[in-house]
Parts: sequence; C-alpha cells; structure tokens
Amino acid sequence: MRTTVGIIGAGPAGLLLARLLHNAGIDSVVLESRDREYVEHRQRAGILEQGTVDVLREAGAGERMDREGLRHDGIELRFDRKRHRVDFPALTGGRSVMVYAQTEVCKDLIALQLKEGGPLLFETEALAVEGAGTDRPRVRFRREGVEDVLECEYVVGCDGFWGVARKAVPAELTRTFERTYPFGWLGILADVAPSHDELVYARHDRGFALLSMRSPSVSRLYLQVPAGTDAGQWSDEEIWAELERRFETGDDWRLERGPITQKSVTPMRSYVHEPMRHGRLYLAGDAAHIVPPTGAKGLNLAVGDVVTFARALVHRRETGSEALLDAYSATCLRRVWQAERFSYDMTTLLHRAPDATAFEDRLQTARLERIASSRAAETDLAEAYTGFPLG
Repeated sequence: MRTTVGIIGAGPAGLLLARLLHNAGIDSVVLESRDREYVEHRQRAGILEQGTVDVLREAGAGERMDREGLRHDGIELRFDRKRHRVDFPALTGGRSVMVYAQTEVCKDLIALQLKEGGPLLFETEALAVEGAGTDRPRVRFRREGVEDVLECEYVVGCDGFWGVARKAVPAELTRTFERTYPFGWLGILADVAPSHDELVYARHDRGFALLSMRSPSVSRLYLQVPAGTDAGQWSDEEIWAELERRFETGDDWRLERGPITQKSVTPMRSYVHEPMRHGRLYLAGDAAHIVPPTGAKGLNLAVGDVVTFARALVHRRETGSEALLDAYSATCLRRVWQAERFSYDMTTLLHRAPDATAFEDRLQTARLERIASSRAAETDLAEAYTGFPLG
C-alpha cells in the first residue's frame, strides 16, 4: 500500500489532518488501532477555541457543530464565595469558544472521511515507523492478523502518548520536559441541566471544582482529588455534597443535582517532547505534548499541529520550498509552550497543593483578585483561553 501521507491515529488530529489534505488534493491513509465505535465514544475534551471552530468550518466539518454546539462568551471565576465573569468578546475583539465534545468532532470527521476521503482503516495496529530519516518512510502495521507495510512520503504520528510514532525519533536527538501534579480530577457526567450557562472555575480551600456541560441537559463536573484516587471510593451523595461546598457563593445561586451516569479520575501532568519532527516523521497532539485540562488546550493544540503541517505541505507543493516543513517543530513548539504556560498558570491558580501554606493560599486569592480588578490581567487570561494563533 502506498500514499503521500500516512496518518497514525484516528483521533481528532488525525481525522482533521486527513480532511485538510483531502480538501487540498493530497492523498492520505489513516490507520487506527481501535474500532469505529470506540473512537466515536472516547470521552475527552469539550472546549473548542475560536481558531479550532474556524478551521472546522473551513474544512466543511462545522455544520452539526454550529447547530448543536454551545457558544460561550465567557467563564466565571469563583473564590471566597465571590463570583467574577470574564467576558471574552469584550476583551479579545470578539473571540469566543464552543462547547462541543471531542466525540462529536470525531463523529463528524469520520462521516466525512468515509464518504469523501481516502482510506480510514479501523482495527489496524501500527507496529513501527521505519526509515523516518529517509525520503521513503514506512509504517509497518497489522490488520486482520496479517502484517503489511504502508509506504509514504511523510508520516504524521497522531497516535497519542503511548503510540509508536514517537519511538521512531532517536533517543540521542530527544529532549523531554515533564511535570506530574499531586492531584487529579474526579469527573462525572450527570443527567441534569447545567446549573450555570457558562463554565465555572472555583478555587476553594478544600480544592478546585469545575462546572461544565456536554449539552443543555447533561452536566459535566469535576472535583480536585488526591493523585491515585479511585472514583469508586466516592458515593454519589459525597460527590454532590462536595461540589456544593466548593461552588458556594454569597448569593442565592444553587447547584442542581441529577443522576450520575459516569465517574472517572483524570491524572494531571504536563509533558513536551522536542523535537516534534525527525526527517519525514512529524508528531502531532498527545504524541508530542500533554497539558493538564485546566486550560482546555489539549485538543486545540493538536488542531494547531495538523493545520501547521497541512499548510507546510501545500506550500511545498505550490512553491517547491521545504522551508515550512523544516520549521514545523519550531513553529508548533512556540504555540505549545504558550499553552503549557497558560495551563500551568491556571492549574496553580485554582488548585490547592496538598502541602499548601497559608501564605500560598493568600497568593492564590491575590492573583484572582488581580484578574477580577485589572482589565490587563483579565485580557491576558481571555486571550489565552480563546486561543493562540494557529500555525
């Protein structure tokens, strides 16, 4: 089997890249180890930056998002029982975000790929990337128990942290940067209308809490818990009671309860792999970087990566120049490190460390007070939250 671009992984990054290449008249093959049902139900991110929304629309994948997604023009910060709304459009020249789950993005892109695009092979396990440093890289894969080879001009690894793509970068060329946090998020899905029409980020002495949503009738909520917590240790009653404590305000706002349909614990870590390119192998998304979810940056960073690659490949075809392809890693990493910085800032702003002192508690409050009272500080948060420029 032969193609121009071999894409490993049918998450949102791989699927969007295949769509962008198809629209540009460049052929690709997508290899995905899981089956279609798994990919379409894999719960992940739900906040799309303005740039991501624009790219999906331009790619022809925005119709259902615009119909069913929830545009949000701000977030609410809570601390010391006070509420402060950050108005995105007023601070960013009109930018906003969209609440639209990754599962739905994947469903839309899969439907388009199967209808119009190149091969999308589910239940096809990529075993190794070979010859990354040559002009004819190959992906060795197994499908229906039979090993085969996909010969490519380029390989893009969108196969996540545990995938095979990153392993093809020689260790002597690699630098990694990592931070593991001593807490995680206990997340729930609940069949109840959201108790607020925008996301609420709460800093509390008992720990962080986040009120989010998946739809007008399904709430998504999170609690900061110690690292390694088993979600099964928390009863439904304990979860709702703790959420109520952490979201408490000085007015008559109240948290609505409903049946909890799902519980899970998400670990918190920051990770960057440099470089993001070796020869004709390009890393994208979680294969190259991970952010804690506080800043809602993971999916959006992956979109930035594949947009950068697609633009660079089109530029090469139109001009013969490989300058943008050569600059891929440096271009992506500028955006990655800004997102890492913002995600770290949001995490340390809102989460209480297990060994936090009274001094550190007061610093967190002072930082939040600064955002609530300074347009400059508030603008910095709004600009980062709604998204850094793609590419």
